[in-house]
Amino acid sequence: MPAAFPTEAMQRKAAATGRNVLSGVLLGVGIAAFLDEAIFHQLLHWHHFYDRSTPAIGLISDGLFHAFSWFATIAGLFLFADLRRRMVLNALQWWGGLLIGTGGFQLYDGTVQHKVMRLHQIRYHVDMTPYDWTWNIIAVVLIVAGAVLLVRARRRPA
Repeated sequence: MPAAFPTEAMQRKAAATGRNVLSGVLLGVGIAAFLDEAIFHQLLHWHHFYDRSTPAIGLISDGLFHAFSWFATIAGLFLFADLRRRMVLNALQWWGGLLIGTGGFQLYDGTVQHKVMRLHQIRYHVDMTPYDWTWNIIAVVLIVAGAVLLVRARRRPA
């Protein structure tokens, strides 16, 4: 039966769990945003982060988006280094967070930014249905895989 009051060890474990997941989520968001920006914005020229204005504004929005992705990446890596330094890195929690962060960013991008806010679409002048389905299905698969890892990590004995 669990103690009525959490012990110091239980509090440290809970804090480490949160930092493991947060580090993974931040790095996952950063990686997904970076890949999106580098591949679809720069290499393929399919869209800009904000396509409802001039091409110059689109490039500026891409630059801000790119900066955001690197801030998230660096923050996730700093947390990762701190977890390793403190010797509380939990690989299952961290990878679960990373997959949830990557899929969460992609699902947010595909639903909120593409459909609700209409900041941009994946592609223009083509049938977007296969792109939308593929984008969002991959996002859900990543989120589910991350959730499975987090459940496994919770069930694993300390």
